[in-house]
Amino acid sequence: MQKVFSGVVILLLLSACTPRVEVAVPDKPITINLNVKIEHEVKVKVEKDLEDLFDEEDAIF
Repeated sequence: MQKVFSGVVILLLLSACTPRVEVAVPDKPITINLNVKIEHEVKVKVEKDLEDLFDEEDAIF
C-alpha cells in the first residue's frame, strides 16, 4: 500500500513540473515601414536626372 501511495505522489510531482508552451496571436497587426527604400529610389532618380542635365548643359557652371 505504501508503494502505491509513494508512486502516486511521485507521479503527481512529475506531472506538475511539465513545461507548457502557448502560442498567442498578437492583438495588433504587424506593420513594416518601407519609407527608407522609397526615399532612396527617389534620390537615385533625381541624381540621375541631375547628372544627365549637367552632361547636356556644360555652360551652367
